[in-house]
Amino acid sequence: MTDKDKRPKPDDRSDNYEKLQSMVEDTAQNIEKSEETMEHLSGKEKAALKEKNERREAAINSFEQEMEDESNH
Repeated sequence: MTDKDKRPKPDDRSDNYEKLQSMVEDTAQNIEKSEETMEHLSGKEKAALKEKNERREAAINSFEQEMEDESNH
């Protein structure tokens, strides 16, 4: 193995914003789909899906913060 093979790859951040935007859109769609599904659920299943959507909302907020950071670079 040469020294060249041991070097880390350079950090390519050129498309991070677009990837994050796609992740936000995908996650929002998942929330919408699960809310439609919740109409047919009750009890523990519905509660579990609500909790999952809360985590999805938190993920969207994190993605949006990262997007803000990326737009500043």
